This record gives sequence, C-alpha cells and structure tokens, in this order.
Amino acid sequence: MAKNLHIKSRKHASSVQRAPAAGVVAAAAIATFGLSAQAQTSADTPALKEVRVQSTQDSGYTPGTPSSPKFTQPQVNTTQTMSIIRSEVLKEQGATTLTEALRNVPGVGTFNIGENGRMNTGDSVSMRGFDTSDSIFVDSVRDLGGISRDIFNTEQVEVFKGPAGTDNGRTSASGSINLVTKQPRLEDSFSASVGAGSAKYKRTTADWNKQLTGLPGAAFRLNVMGEDSGTPGRDVVENKKWGIAPSLALGLGTDSRIFLNYLHVKQNNLPDGGVPVIGLPGYNAASTLSPAVRQYLNTHRVNSSNFYGSVSDFDDTTVDMFTVKVERDLSAGTTLQNITRVGRTEQLFTATRPNAITSTAADPANWMISRGSNSADTSNKIITNQTNLTTKLTAAGLEHSISAGVELTREEAEAHTLAGGDYASTTTNLWNPNPHVSRTALTRNGGYSERKIDTISLYGFDTIKLNEQWAINGGLRADHYKLHSTSQTVASGTTPATLIDVKNSDTLWNWKLGVLFKPATNGSIYANYALQQQPPGTVTGGDGAGGGVVTITTSASDINSFFRAPQKTKTFEVGTKWELAEKRLLLTGAVFHTELNNQISCDYLGNTASNCVQDGKKTVKGLELGAVGQITNNWQVTTGLTLQRTHTDASRQRGTGTISADGSNDLPFTPRTAFTLWSSYKVTPALTIGGGGRYMGSMKKSNDGNVTGPATIGAYWVFDAMATYQVSKNVSLKFNVNNLFDKDYVASINRGGNRYFPGAERSYRLTANFDF
Repeated sequence: MAKNLHIKSRKHASSVQRAPAAGVVAAAAIATFGLSAQAQTSADTPALKEVRVQSTQDSGYTPGTPSSPKFTQPQVNTTQTMSIIRSEVLKEQGATTLTEALRNVPGVGTFNIGENGRMNTGDSVSMRGFDTSDSIFVDSVRDLGGISRDIFNTEQVEVFKGPAGTDNGRTSASGSINLVTKQPRLEDSFSASVGAGSAKYKRTTADWNKQLTGLPGAAFRLNVMGEDSGTPGRDVVENKKWGIAPSLALGLGTDSRIFLNYLHVKQNNLPDGGVPVIGLPGYNAASTLSPAVRQYLNTHRVNSSNFYGSVSDFDDTTVDMFTVKVERDLSAGTTLQNITRVGRTEQLFTATRPNAITSTAADPANWMISRGSNSADTSNKIITNQTNLTTKLTAAGLEHSISAGVELTREEAEAHTLAGGDYASTTTNLWNPNPHVSRTALTRNGGYSERKIDTISLYGFDTIKLNEQWAINGGLRADHYKLHSTSQTVASGTTPATLIDVKNSDTLWNWKLGVLFKPATNGSIYANYALQQQPPGTVTGGDGAGGGVVTITTSASDINSFFRAPQKTKTFEVGTKWELAEKRLLLTGAVFHTELNNQISCDYLGNTASNCVQDGKKTVKGLELGAVGQITNNWQVTTGLTLQRTHTDASRQRGTGTISADGSNDLPFTPRTAFTLWSSYKVTPALTIGGGGRYMGSMKKSNDGNVTGPATIGAYWVFDAMATYQVSKNVSLKFNVNNLFDKDYVASINRGGNRYFPGAERSYRLTANFDF
C-alpha cells in the first residue's frame, strides 16, 4: 500500500505523480450506454430557425425555477423554502467560488474551520445549525470530496432548506445545495473576462457557444478558467487553479435531446492554517502562565496577516466529471430523462497550523509558538444512473403532476495515512512567524480506510390540484443501501496493524407531505411536513459537540452491533410566497421547526462503542424572510433575513456536559440572526451601480476542552460595492470593492477555539468583460 509522494518546495512548485482520473478512463464506457431515445427530426418538424433559446444570463434577478424534474411546480407553488442565485447576481458580485455565492443566502456559510489539518481546503458549509458539506450536488447528482468548488461553469446555485431527503436521499438535516452547470444553446456567442485586483488577484474566463450548422439541433459550448491569486489581508497564501468544461448538445428544439458534459479542474494551492486567537475579545490566557504574561496576551493580538505555515505546504486537487443526459418528450407534458455520471476527486494536501505558546521570555518580542502539521491523501469516486419520468394527467377529475424514477449509485471513498512531512523546527516567533522551513519526505505508511456504498433508490412525487385554490403534494422515497468499510491501523513497535471490516445494509424511507392554498393567483400559503432518514454515523457533528463524524476505535464486532439505528430528521414548515411586478419579484416568508433524533453522543473517555450512545437530539427552529427579483426595469434586489433558535439534548456530551463553550446547549456555529442584501440600479443605459451588505449575528463555539479561546464569534456587518460601465456594444468594465469599510472580523473559528480565519480585508477588483 505504501507509495512515495515526491514533494517539492512550494517556492519552486509542488508535483505529485498520480494515475489517470477514473472519470477520463471511464468516458468510453459511458459513451456506449444505451441511448434508446436518439436525437432525430422528422420531415414535418418545424424549422429549427423558429426555435428561440434565450440565455438565462440576460434574465437578471428574475426568480428562477428549480432545475430538477422532481420539482414540477414554480417556486410560488412549491411548499418549501428555497433560494435560487442567478448568474447575473454572481457576475455583478464577482463571485468565483461556492462559498462566495452562498453569501446571498442568510445564515449559510463556512463558520467552522474544522479540526486538525482540514484548514481552508474545502467547502465546510453550515446551514440551519447543521453541517451541509456532504449535501452538495451538481445537476442533482451528488458531488463528492471536501474541496473548494469554483463556479466558472455554473449557471445558477440552488439552495433547498428543510426536507431534502425525499428528493436526494442521504442529505444533511438542514437541506441541500445544487449547482446547475452551463449547457449549449442554439446560438453563436462568445464572452470572456479578464480581472486583476488586490492580493495579486488575476483571473481569466471564457465562454464560447457555437451552433453546429451541419447537424440539426446541435450546439457546442466551452467554458475555461484560470486564476492565480492570494487572499486579501493574508501573507503567503496562494490560490492557483484552472479548469475546462466542454459540452455538446444534440437534438435541441426536437423531442429527443442528448447532452454530453465533461469537467476538469486542477487546483494547486498553498493552504491557510489560520491565526492564533490570542488577544481576541473573549480570549483568556492559560492560568498556568504568570499574571503578567496572561495580561499581555489577553490585550495584544497578533497581526491578522501573519502566516504560521510553511512555503512547502500545498493543497493539490484534481476533479474529473463526465455526464451524459438524455431527454425524450414522449407526449405533451410527458418527458423521460436519464442521467449517467462518472466522477472522481483526488486531493493531496499538507498544511500547518499554529498551536500553543512554548516560550515566554522576559522580552515578549522573543515569545515562541509551536506549529502542527496535518496531511491527507484522499480519493472519492461516484458512478450513478438516474432515470426520471415526469407527466401530467387527469384522474378522477383531478389534475396530477407526477415525477417518479429510480437511481442506481455507487460511491467509493479512499484515504491513506501519511508519514513524514516533519519540520527541522516546529516552533516559530509568535509575532513574526517564519514560513521558510523545509520538511522531510511525505509517504504512505500502510494505514488506510476504504468505504463503498451501493444504493438503489425508488421515488415518486405527485402534486394534486383539487381546485383553483387548493392543492396537495407528497413524495415518497426508498433507499436500499449496502455499506462496506475497511480500515487498517499502522503497525507500531510490537503492535501489529489491525484490520477492521464493517458491513451494514438497510432500507430507509423518506417522505414529505404539503398542503397549498392560493388566496390569489399570484400568491400561496402552505404547510409542509417531512421525515428523512440517514444511515447511522453519516451525519457530521455526530459527537454531539458540533464537530466531525465520530470515529469508532473498537473491534469490528462491536461496530457491527452498534449504531445501527438510522438518524431521523423531522421538519415542519409553514410559509407564504407572493409574485409581484408581473411575476418579476418574489416575496417569501416561512417559520420552520427541525428535529434530528438518534444523534450519536460520546463522552471524553473516547469515541468507542462503550462510551457513545444514540440518544442525541438537535432542534432548530426559526423564521426566514426573502425577496428576489426586479422592483422596476432598472432596479433589482435579492435579500433575506433568518432568525434561528437551537438546542441539543444528549446524555453524554463533551467536557462539562454542555455543547457550546459558553455553558449552554445551543448548537455551535449557528448565527441567531443573519441578513443579506444585494441590489443594483441602472443609472443610465451605460452605467449600473450596485452594492449590499451582510450581517452575521454572534455564534457560539463548541465545547471542545479549550478554555482559553473565545466562547463566541462576535457579530459583524460587511458592505460591498460595484459599478459597471458599458464602454461599447461588446466591452464593459466592472469595478468591485469588497469589505468597503475594511471591517475587522472573525470569519470562522475552529472547534477547539485556538485559531481562526480573519475576514478578508478591503480589496479591489477591476474586470474587463467582452461579449460577442
């Protein structure tokens, strides 16, 4: 199992020898899958020139429609809270990552760094009190891997809050996130952007769409991206990536359509390990230090730009994703769709974090701090086939909108433990850290874990229109899964390596039921109840402390007889939605109550079967308000407000029996109040100005044994501004100022509370956009 990984200094570059990605290797096999509904046009088919396809990029903030065929109704008639972030909003804001896009949804973000070495190497998204990192989808297919996602090939981002288990199976208790990719259109167009800005920001993108005249209904689209940048306000940190996404469509404008999509993204970053929390409000230096030292540390912050890692740190990620989608209109109102995807994500990283103070000499300028290093070598693979039928029919005098299907999925995850990577010196100056330290070679040491999940899913949804005012909708899903997990410990001295083999299988039922009342044609009032189940141990935050998945360190027999009960989430929501301004503006409001049962809770004696029980319960309830769309032809807005209250019950909890570091059982990393606003106004045909702000209420840190760090993350406001000028028909300039008032704030903090990520300082970006 051992494998040598040749690591070069980041100063010169970093390279790792890898096998070809599975997504590329499997492309030929996928291309041969049975496409029974082939693209064709008959003699009486209308000329394609009569078919007009309008780019959603020209639709502004107009409320979007969910892309999944499982949603048969428009937003106003859907009994669930959802936010659809359109490409125009993302373009105005200059958003380039999923994390940046999610700033448009209140209460959603990366508030928890995570533990150990995960650092900033992935989208650690929290929503409604729960980790949502494992509930991210691309075109309604699960996207695996703890990576940071770029949105250069994304048309819109869809956030579904609440009951998502019936739609997608295994998801977070809080909902799911879906990225909709750009698809070919029947038009010729070319757009590109070139941007530069603070922190050595450089980014270039291109989007080329070509209608293939020699083939009826065919079009080709190519999106590319390249970026080389730092992080505003942070030393040394680097973000280098490039991506390419070709796609081909056949049969556009006909009854049979085929879409072939490929995505390849390569990232070579220098990760950020964070900044010590020393001197932050609420920091309380260890009592073992002298009173004078404690006083000094409590009142003196380290520079938030300090980098405590090494220039030889790296985060290398490769993503390959190949997708085939076939659609066939069987009749008016009836469509059959099949999606096949093969994807693979590989990540190899080693990162350094600040730890504890090791030396307090007479002169504070000479105080030292230790550093720790963490590494990971992971691979995630997925192969799935989804078949969905949507139809509308009348039965017993009632109108039905039906969506039903089957999904076959195999997910594989592999992780190898690594040895080496040690520094010649692990300590550095507290106030002026030295990043120029080298490390030893990094190799696999024989320890590993492998997990394979095979799932067969059957589902069905039906919306029944009782009359012009009343409708009911429901959904039922059955997921039969087989889990096989193996892991091997590393031999140490006379202790041999131990192999643990775990198998588990079950059938889980998820369902939801909603009632809709329409007091007017442009509005609705609804109630929805949903139950979703997940395989035991799959929910992050499983230790009852808001942290990572519980790792059971005991015999295979104990594992196989323990934690077998599925984790259940119940969600109840009552809300209202209204379309105004000729359906260009959507207003929403909802109250919700979510309860997760059978949560795993453990005490400090260890994450073993004898020290953990499945009696945990988490409750989140709150209010959400939103508005998105066009107030006038020239004025657009997207805004939202959320108020949340949380609580956790468990018999075995970390530390003193509380969940949060402030002594309460409130869920950590969950803002009680969050608000977001972005708006733009076209002053003249050539000039558009815009801007907005976001408010994040105070959040509590988990109780993880660290009593020196702050117990809460302070509330903050951040404001951004934008101006766009149309220089000519084909050229425009856009100027963005982020964190307009240079607010100093804590963006996220780790569970232990000894390091944090400072919010990005004020930064500037100038982008030239070209459209032809």
